[in-house]
Amino acid sequence: MLIGGGHSHISVLRQFGMKPIPGVQVTLICPDVYTPYSGMLPGLVAGHYTFDDIHVDLTVLAHFAGARLFVDEVVGIDPDNRRIHCANRPDVLYDVASINVGSTPNTADVPGAADTVVPVKPINRFAARWGALSTNLTARMDDLKIGIVGGGAGGVELALAVSHRLRSMQSNDCAKAIEIHLVTQENDILTSHNRRAGSALNRALEASGITVHRNFRVCRVRPDTLVNDGNETIVVDEILWATQAAAPSWFRNSGLAVDEDGFMAVDATLQSISHARIFGAGDAASVTDHPRAKSGVFAVRQGRPLARNLRRVLVGRDPLPFTPQRAFLSLIATGPKHAVASRGRWAVEGPWAWQWKNWIDRRFIRRFTDLPEMTQTEAPGLPAGLASVQTLASLEDAAMRCGGCGAKVSAPVLGRVLARLKGVHHDDVLIGLDQPDDAAVILVPEGKVLVQSVDSFRAMVDDPFLFGKITANHCLNDVYAMGATPQTALAIVTVPFGLEEKVEDTLSQLLAGALEVLTEANTQLVGGHSGEGAELALGFTVNGLADRARLLPKSGLQPGQRLIITKAIGTGTLFASQMRGKARGRWIAHATRSMLVSNRAAADCFARHGATSCTDVTGFGVVGHVLEMLQPSGTGLDLDVARIPLLDGAAETIGNGIVSSLHATNLERREMITNYQSSAHDPRVALLFDPQTAGGLIAGVPENQTEACLQELCVLGYSDCAVIGTVRPSIERKKPITLRR
Repeated sequence: MLIGGGHSHISVLRQFGMKPIPGVQVTLICPDVYTPYSGMLPGLVAGHYTFDDIHVDLTVLAHFAGARLFVDEVVGIDPDNRRIHCANRPDVLYDVASINVGSTPNTADVPGAADTVVPVKPINRFAARWGALSTNLTARMDDLKIGIVGGGAGGVELALAVSHRLRSMQSNDCAKAIEIHLVTQENDILTSHNRRAGSALNRALEASGITVHRNFRVCRVRPDTLVNDGNETIVVDEILWATQAAAPSWFRNSGLAVDEDGFMAVDATLQSISHARIFGAGDAASVTDHPRAKSGVFAVRQGRPLARNLRRVLVGRDPLPFTPQRAFLSLIATGPKHAVASRGRWAVEGPWAWQWKNWIDRRFIRRFTDLPEMTQTEAPGLPAGLASVQTLASLEDAAMRCGGCGAKVSAPVLGRVLARLKGVHHDDVLIGLDQPDDAAVILVPEGKVLVQSVDSFRAMVDDPFLFGKITANHCLNDVYAMGATPQTALAIVTVPFGLEEKVEDTLSQLLAGALEVLTEANTQLVGGHSGEGAELALGFTVNGLADRARLLPKSGLQPGQRLIITKAIGTGTLFASQMRGKARGRWIAHATRSMLVSNRAAADCFARHGATSCTDVTGFGVVGHVLEMLQPSGTGLDLDVARIPLLDGAAETIGNGIVSSLHATNLERREMITNYQSSAHDPRVALLFDPQTAGGLIAGVPENQTEACLQELCVLGYSDCAVIGTVRPSIERKKPITLRR
């Protein structure tokens, strides 16, 4: 388990991708899907780089490494029971763990700082916030005052970058309106560097018009003021905090050995000095044998020995010690494309130094973005694709697993998992999960009709907790689309075979995610079946209740109605692209957020606005499911292609020819469209055949209710909802859909 996506861990992922260990599952837990390279952050601030220039896409890198990516924040670790505590998911088990989470802003000792300042660390959060912050700053150019606290290399470089960015966006007649204040508690800036470097950067600060406040120890922060221990003040509009950062508090609380500042204490092998199955690197760790400053340079250099020692421990060998260098080349940009280079007592400056820095930095990023095309090496004797699914008891055991009921998950494992599940309970469930009977028994209230649906599919994401949530949400959609309220669910689970502990953990994560969604939907899990198989798969039979008069069958469309869709489309092509390592992390993150949005409120909204027909968009795509509405109702549709909402990146991936395996079959329905050929090359038209997972609802709403319905859907959180067409009498039954552009 790799905790954090820092510089050391991205190196570990790349090396495990180049040379995987059969039977070892690598998992990265990180709150973000992108990780920035700290050395290029000032260039982003100065405007020399884009977001993509300085970031490594962890989704792509994890896929290359055959690793699972859990997008969550770690808040603690139980080293004695080998459990990782996360903010938004159940505990995660590990055999070997490594921590590379960076550091947090040290604001606890300065009253008012935590609620006021913009911390530069963690770097990934600052990089994500900089876009909004720079927009805010440039909108307030008149008499703008910015304070940057911290006189080290990070603070100096940031001050120069901010100055360059803001002044480059001004006209000459208002250039004096900006004030930038660099604050340090030391006698001078860059006390850890040689005098030549310090002098060069002091000149750069002066040339940029930046005021340096030396021997100013900030002891209190107000929303617009920095106050020192002599009660002197500096009035500012924004405060960037670039002082020495602190260790996450959970290090000490978890019982890990830490140094006097609370950072994880590791030895020369990068192992925790208190728990040998835990490693640490980067800013998060202090190497007791070789103390060094907190610097991205050392984090980068620790990547190779960390990967080597993780590999050695995993195969039962002793780790080897690592001795970091003492001196290193420092390249500090001065705002424009100019830099100061220093090492030891040597220092030089010039535009060529920036070009040197730019070449080094871009070469580093390319190692993790220009990944070789390769196929994961699979373990001998295993079915295709299982080399890194689970740590197996033995390859022979894996190849000889039984079928039939002999493939069921064992009773002890299932019992322990079910004992941990806590969901809703309905009084009309007479026999459910809490009673070891052969079937669930449920009362149906008088005057209600029972609505049932079943769906199941293999995992499209590596995170079983997330997969559980997506699948439950998807399976509830059919009931919502019928105008019913879900009541109970039966699960059907297939878990990849492996060691009992790993099977139990996967099953627990999977059902915990599903139960979270079912509970939010007030739906009781009453039973199911679990078994072993080649791939992780999950499905649910969902039972709901409805008033007969409120049912929304597909056959209820009426001429003149408007078709409204609640979500953007494109999950099929996006996840097909992810399988090939071709999808950007933000595209997958956006698609995932969309899949986790429940259609429950949308179904209720449609009912309030007089909808007479509804369906959910799933495997057959928009065209396939719309045809299921048009044909039984004897209607046609003028489909407005330009208004089809698309998920981020979907047009690009399908434009590159990457489609889901079901797309070709769905495309056979193009014969039902009157003028398909004239629009065939439009990505939006191609996406009409894209199979969706946990997609939106499509409903026919009366014309006079359409605008009010759309407004309410937007208020309810369906920001991509749109009117995609007008229902009309069927002109030609064989081709009921007409594309409008």
